[in-house]
Amino acid sequence: MEIGIVGNQTILVTEELTAKHLGSGELAVYATPCMIALMENTAYKSVQPFLEPGQGTVGTLLNVKHLAATPVGMEVRCETKLTAIDRRRLVFEVKAYDVCGLIGEGTHERFIIDNQRFMQKASDKLG
Repeated sequence: MEIGIVGNQTILVTEELTAKHLGSGELAVYATPCMIALMENTAYKSVQPFLEPGQGTVGTLLNVKHLAATPVGMEVRCETKLTAIDRRRLVFEVKAYDVCGLIGEGTHERFIIDNQRFMQKASDKLG
C-alpha cells in the first residue's frame, strides 16, 4: 500500500438520503450523515484491494465540513486520497462535489484490523 491511492464514487441523492428522512434536520436536502458515510465507504473501498486476506479497515476519526446543500435528484461525487500511512493508521483527504461544486471536505482516519480478531473482541462484550 502506498500514499496516493485514490477512490471515486458517485451517488444520486434520493428522498431516503435527505436530512428530513434521516431525522438529522427538517429539510429535504442531502444529509450530512449520508455524505460522511459516502466518504467512509469510498475511502475503505479504495484501499481494500491492497490488504492481506482477512484484513479490513475501520473508521476511527472524521473531521468534515458540509459546505453546501444538494437537492434530491442531483448526483454527488466523492473523491478520497490516501495522504499518510503510519503502520496500521491510514489518513485520507476526503471531498464531495455536486454539479455546482464542492459540498464537503475534510480528513478521515482508518485503521487496518484483523477482521476475525476485531469481531471476537466486539462479541466478547456480550459476555
